[in-house]
Amino acid sequence: MRTLQGRFAQQVQSVSGVAVSARGAPKPCTLCEGPMKVQKTYQHAGKTIEHGAFRVRETVCVCADGCRHPSGVLVTERADSVASRLMPNSVVGYDVMVFVGLQRFCEYRQREEIRADLLQNHGIGLSSGEISRLAKRFLAYLKALDEERTEPLRAVLAADGGWPLHIDATGEDGRGTLLVALAGWRRWVLGTWKVPTERAEVILPHLRTVVDRFGPPCAVMRDMGRGVSKAVGELVEELGLEIPVLTCHQHFLADVGKDLLESDYGKLRDLFRRFKVRPALRTLARDLGHKLGENIEGARDGLKVWQEDPESAQQLPRGNPGIASVRAFSQWILDYTSDGQYEDFPFDRPYLDLYDRCVLANRAIASFLGSTSGDRKVDKALRRLQRIVEPVVADIPFSQVAQRLRRRAKLFDELRDALRILPQASGRNGSKVRNRPSAGKAIEELQDIRQAVDQLCVSLMERRPERGPGQDMREAIDLIMHHIEQYQESLWGHEIRVSTETGEEVRLVERTNNLLENFFGTMKHGERRRSGRKILTQDFERLPPEAALACNLKQPDYVQVLCGSLDRLAEAFAQLDAQGRATELAGHGKKTFPMEPGSKIVSASLPREDLLLVRSKAMRQTILSAAKTRRRRKHGTATPGRKATAE
Repeated sequence: MRTLQGRFAQQVQSVSGVAVSARGAPKPCTLCEGPMKVQKTYQHAGKTIEHGAFRVRETVCVCADGCRHPSGVLVTERADSVASRLMPNSVVGYDVMVFVGLQRFCEYRQREEIRADLLQNHGIGLSSGEISRLAKRFLAYLKALDEERTEPLRAVLAADGGWPLHIDATGEDGRGTLLVALAGWRRWVLGTWKVPTERAEVILPHLRTVVDRFGPPCAVMRDMGRGVSKAVGELVEELGLEIPVLTCHQHFLADVGKDLLESDYGKLRDLFRRFKVRPALRTLARDLGHKLGENIEGARDGLKVWQEDPESAQQLPRGNPGIASVRAFSQWILDYTSDGQYEDFPFDRPYLDLYDRCVLANRAIASFLGSTSGDRKVDKALRRLQRIVEPVVADIPFSQVAQRLRRRAKLFDELRDALRILPQASGRNGSKVRNRPSAGKAIEELQDIRQAVDQLCVSLMERRPERGPGQDMREAIDLIMHHIEQYQESLWGHEIRVSTETGEEVRLVERTNNLLENFFGTMKHGERRRSGRKILTQDFERLPPEAALACNLKQPDYVQVLCGSLDRLAEAFAQLDAQGRATELAGHGKKTFPMEPGSKIVSASLPREDLLLVRSKAMRQTILSAAKTRRRRKHGTATPGRKATAE
């Protein structure tokens, strides 16, 4: 494969710069059917994946009788072989633009990677700036082609019996908010926009656009954000149809957990910060590491030997292995996050795990101090560790808050088990991805989940204390019951009866909005890989919204409707331009060829363009000058010239 690739690259480079002639077969004028004559012959460069870099001598013919199109343009004829391969006003071919776009937005490669690939494998040299321009132009063509294929795409969705709408937005640090509408069963991105904020008046017009293009959805899955919820509610009311509006079970559970646990969890966090437990543990581990110095490897080996000997486990070793063991104890406490599932609060409660480790470590320390090793340095380090964790155990607020938090967390976990919201698949926690069940099993599973939630409600009401000291438990149960009653209608109704070509059947809408959550996660992972940055604030602010639309090119069924295959995408773009030229020549309006995606929406936060203006010296100088002028006028010291200038 490498040999063939190298041979092909040599063949492409060997014809680089070769001049070829391009002239179409003689054709009569499209209006008068008279002969055509040569208007001009000119030479220009060309760069395509198909041919490499070349020079073409192109001949343009014009009607001999001077016929003009309705738009007033002379009837001319160019070689189809050139017009179908090179973009308008460019020497770069459509296939080069497609290659750049796919590599940038589907493979998330950097500009220099794309540039090196083009030069090495295809003999095409482009600058980094040209790579960026081609990537943006690719998105503009893709959006135009997607809009041109609206009817075929709509027909496919209608043949499925409809489509469930998944709607959500993402961003980074409040900037570059990207709103995406997804067809749940096909996993197609139907619309993507940059919005300044997640408000109903901003989201609703975009939802109307999607409905106008693809028809009303058969169901809507959304999170619990106020803006999205209000916009979806108004849309369904406008349509006047019985469209189920479903609440994401994952977001519902997170909302219950935050209301249930946030107060006590915040108190526990504040207690740990007040007593500075974590900084003290880090300082101890660092000091003991410095004390071991170059002997740390030998101390680790001694610690391993001590750990593997069950008879000596009740007493710390002497010397450096003993100091290494105390250091390992402090590091073990600091590694409390490993007890969770690497999920966000309230699914993980890291500070409660930290409390449990401190309690367990304190018991172990007391046991080791009861059977002292006889090494003063080891005992001193161990007592220092005890002084750090002892306030967690001895101080009453810690235990009270932890007990209250644990009781509430148990109720939350019961609700989570009833809803069957399992830990998300992750390489870090080792959880496995379950196989997608069949439609029949999925319906049975959904019925079982609803029955489990109903049984939990009955159980909670039976356990609810009517009076007495169980006020906290009573309030916790009431809070859970209030959430379930408030969202009862939108938590269920995922079974959608649809009519397809094979007959009537029941299809299920996803219980969560994880389709979009995973979509955003994959997109951000790719952008981090491309940029090398963990924080994507600037990247998402500059990223065109059509970048999400490019992810559809990973869906074979979407590509089949759009252009047949990715190999024919460049041809589809060329046909799009040909149709645009024909429309313009026929006098039906001027066709603006796609150059870059649409206008950028200014974010609610301070965008980069405004930031450059605000932080400029001229801005500061203008304000200072105006302030000084105002002060002089107030005290009557401004000169007439300055006063006139200020006015």
